[in-house]
Amino acid sequence: MIKYAHVQEWVDQMAAMCQPDDIYWCDGSEDERKRMTAQAVKLGELIELNQEKLPGCFLHRTAANDVARTEHLTYICTTFQGDAGPTNNWMPPREAYRKAREIFTGSMKGRTMYVVPFSMGPIGSPFSKIGIELTDSVYVVLNMRIMTRMGEQVLDALGPNGEYTKCLHSKADLDIDRRLILHFPEDNAIWSVGSGYGGNVLLGKKCLALRIATVQAQREKWLAEHMLVLGIEEPNGRIQYVAAAFPSACGKTNLAMLIPPQGLKQKGYRIWTVGDDIAWMRLDTDGQLWAINPEMGFFGVVPGTNSKTNANAMTTIARGTIYTNVALKGDGTVWWEGHDDPPPAEAIGWQGTPWTPGMVDKDGKPRLSTHANARFTAPLLNCPTHSFRMEQHHGVPIAAIIFGGRRATLAPLVYESFDWEHGVFLGATMASERTAAQVGALGEVRRDPMAMLPFCGYNMADYFGHWLDMGRRVTRQPRIFHVNWFRTDEKGKFLWPGYGENLRIIEWVLGRCRGEVEGVKTPIGFVPNPKDLDMTGLDVPADAMAKLFAVSRDAWQAELKDIAGFFDQFGTRLPAEMWRQYELLSARLQAK
Repeated sequence: MIKYAHVQEWVDQMAAMCQPDDIYWCDGSEDERKRMTAQAVKLGELIELNQEKLPGCFLHRTAANDVARTEHLTYICTTFQGDAGPTNNWMPPREAYRKAREIFTGSMKGRTMYVVPFSMGPIGSPFSKIGIELTDSVYVVLNMRIMTRMGEQVLDALGPNGEYTKCLHSKADLDIDRRLILHFPEDNAIWSVGSGYGGNVLLGKKCLALRIATVQAQREKWLAEHMLVLGIEEPNGRIQYVAAAFPSACGKTNLAMLIPPQGLKQKGYRIWTVGDDIAWMRLDTDGQLWAINPEMGFFGVVPGTNSKTNANAMTTIARGTIYTNVALKGDGTVWWEGHDDPPPAEAIGWQGTPWTPGMVDKDGKPRLSTHANARFTAPLLNCPTHSFRMEQHHGVPIAAIIFGGRRATLAPLVYESFDWEHGVFLGATMASERTAAQVGALGEVRRDPMAMLPFCGYNMADYFGHWLDMGRRVTRQPRIFHVNWFRTDEKGKFLWPGYGENLRIIEWVLGRCRGEVEGVKTPIGFVPNPKDLDMTGLDVPADAMAKLFAVSRDAWQAELKDIAGFFDQFGTRLPAEMWRQYELLSARLQAK
């Protein structure tokens, strides 16, 4: 393996600080995977599952205090605080490096430092970015093998002077009081210490692919987005692709692996999953936005996944998967709340202790077998609908961009923006109401612009400005839509069945992109005429359809007040276009 001087020098510097017993350069080979998997089982990092029923699958348990992204310990470290913006935690680089060095120093004593070269995106593609992660966790290495293109080929592509993101991770002592996830956009570096949870330590994912990549994208004039990419193929062979951004608990992975509903199967649609989480989009010579999924795997939430909610996901995770924080059954398989199978009579819960149905904690609340944020890490190629264009260096052309939220009464099932600028406003103001499973007051509105609030690596006001600038550069602009699968009636019952039935809405979206269907103009955008939706095989009462597309002027005027408060925090840095769209919406709501 070629070890370039500019990489070797950095590895040596980090090793001098972390003081590992050994340094191992990962080559990405199958033999290496087998050896490291066996090592992980021997160390207790992985538990081998029933290889007849779940071939190639293993279970991992994290520390009880290390089960999710720690957003309050995640920082953007820029020279000027204004460059990080009001929605990010900020720390000056000098202070961040000082604090982290204190924890990193000697943190790998008695351990091996693994050198993990990885490519986000096809190796050699103009879309792609190379990173090198140094880690003392074999769990991280095995997950990075699934999530990225990893190994010797990446170093070959880097070359003797290539730029790469310097990613340093150590579990250290897993002390939450000594945990930091630090991003240095000015240095193209990420330091993560004190955690073993994937979202904090698989540094190619949210850390590089979004927080660092958003800064690179602004500088280089492209988009790094928290979006799924989905292709819909018609019997005539035409495929149109959409990119869609959803906050958590809004059905993002389910949509990415959508199965056409029974009523539309006679149309012969075929679905192609390009990605379920991240999209990098560049302007090509044809004036369109083209997107790649920079990842090679899924890092999905397990609870609630079953053959009804996501049959393709169940197929995907049946082999070659690393499960994290799920229950272990006596037969060497796994279970979680929401699984197809009934609860086992007994199991080992996610913390490694016996579990039986009906158990309660010290407060009398149900004790779950599986952590609410339990995960699966599975190869994208396992997915029955994975796209054959995964390795195409220019990706896929994007016809539509869809933003989504969870609103019980406000937002229609779907509506289209009037133009690109208005579409950026839709994305900038998207929000969801908290569910019972989320921290905070039930029904509280949480703004999450473009589903990027935790992931934008610079001032979000500048990010909105970058979206506006991209719109001016793209000559064949995707149309922009907003969807809300979660509208309810007066009794709190969902008006729309969701899941595969959402294809009926995507069908209207693509019809609008082709200019084949009309839209009904409302103050907030264009909604469908219900007669333009193919409802074959689906019985939704007419009054329910009316509620799904109703626009309440009073409710939206109340929403404006909340939007104004959100915008105010950005001060003069917020693009004037956002306030202009605010005023235009206000005027439309007041017009008779």
